[in-house]
Amino acid sequence: MADEAVDLSSLSADQQLALQQFTAVTAQDVKEAIPLLHRCQWNVQIAIARFFDGEPVEDPVAAAAAQQPPPDTRRAENLMNGSAPRSSTSSTRRARVEPAPRVVPQPESQVDARAPLVFSLLWAPVGLLYSLLARTLRFVGYLLPFLPRAWGRLTASNIRNGPSTARRSGGRRPLGPRDTAARFIREFAEEYGENNLPFHEGGYASAFDLAKKELKFLLVVLLAPEHDLTPPFCSSTLLDPSVVSFLRDPANNTLLWAGSVADAEPYAVAAALNCTKHPFSALVVHTPSAGAGAMGIAARLAGPLSPAQYLAKLRAAMAAHGEALARVRAQRAEQNASRSIRSQQDSAYERSLAVDRERKRKAEEEKRELERRDKAALEAKAAAERYAANLARWRRRRAHRVKPEPAADAPAKDVVRISLRLPSAERVVRRFHAADGIEEVYAYVECYDILSSPDGMGQGTEADVDDDFAHAYAFRLVSPMPREVFDVKDGGTVGERIGRSGNLIVEPVGEDDESDDEEGSREEVVPS
Repeated sequence: MADEAVDLSSLSADQQLALQQFTAVTAQDVKEAIPLLHRCQWNVQIAIARFFDGEPVEDPVAAAAAQQPPPDTRRAENLMNGSAPRSSTSSTRRARVEPAPRVVPQPESQVDARAPLVFSLLWAPVGLLYSLLARTLRFVGYLLPFLPRAWGRLTASNIRNGPSTARRSGGRRPLGPRDTAARFIREFAEEYGENNLPFHEGGYASAFDLAKKELKFLLVVLLAPEHDLTPPFCSSTLLDPSVVSFLRDPANNTLLWAGSVADAEPYAVAAALNCTKHPFSALVVHTPSAGAGAMGIAARLAGPLSPAQYLAKLRAAMAAHGEALARVRAQRAEQNASRSIRSQQDSAYERSLAVDRERKRKAEEEKRELERRDKAALEAKAAAERYAANLARWRRRRAHRVKPEPAADAPAKDVVRISLRLPSAERVVRRFHAADGIEEVYAYVECYDILSSPDGMGQGTEADVDDDFAHAYAFRLVSPMPREVFDVKDGGTVGERIGRSGNLIVEPVGEDDESDDEEGSREEVVPS
């Protein structure tokens, strides 16, 4: 059992951590987990995938590399061996991932190359002569059509080397990035048939920014139309069902951007990515180790590749950067969750403040309304008291001016006998002068309490009334049958309005006329 024991102390801290993660997921014995992790170069994700999916057939190249003898650690003190470690150390200190440039080319149609004014003036005669010569040659070519074809055969060049020559030979009109991408997608479909490749319908810069924002892998495919390997690569590798399904799988987080170097933008991208061999593909990925927003080239795929080799290199490069991207995604998800929680808390706090402000506003409005009502009630009470005091003073003053009844021996034609039924149901019979105004009857009814009281007239003399007091009788005199209202505003004398005698009801203003009619119909007629 001693030879089967595993010495965990010989493992580094990263290897022990990888071993713990692998055994926690797979529940495999430590003795069997260590060899698998060693074969996977201590990459936990690759080891877990191999554990569940089964280990692939051993690669002879990898096996030969694994069987190579370990390098001699002994150091010979000579010039070559003394300088080699420094060069190797400097190579390891360099960044493992080459930075990926962000290319934003300017369309050629937007380039404004204006010559200076002095040079334009000096060049004007030459331009005029060139224009006249060109028109002459066009006219000669129109008359002799075989000359342009012969001249074209003499000056044509059958060798076109490099993407720059291909770009200038096609006579393609420069377009914007989005239009260039649309043209490439259309020409690709016309050349190789309809396909399901998820091409990004925009420029390289927009695809670059989208991949950085969404933490996706950006696969850049650059094609040279005149290259001999381009058609087989597109038909056999790029359009292979396994490659298409891999690029369309959302789990792979891959964004595909492709272009032809015959266009301006893909040509600039090829120059920025140091493309020297076609067909060319580059896998661009976010590299957190190089900076917060840095993008790097994870893999370069140049030359003819089978679909299996193409996918194997893509998967290897994605696996090497998948863990770092997963950490960044987790951090961003945590930040977004924290931001969402803070936003919800701020929103709830704002709603709570709004509710408190609305409650406070309503309380203040209710308080102001209550104060307004109390103030109005006090003012109404004070006005009522003031009106009652003025009315009492007015009645005392008017009571002193009420004319006495006519004498007993007064002519009958000058006397009007009126029977008054007061609101208290008391009946009063009094005689008035026929020449008195109808207001005299109203004044008598208004001051009846003072006139009928033994001590009423002795309570004081005429009292002064406020200047702003406007007296108005709160009742009216009504004849029951037939119903007739003797309004004080209509004026007239008692004799003219009532006659020799009459039965009148003192009706408070606002009472129902029909009820008064019923009550009046039951009144007794007082004989004159």
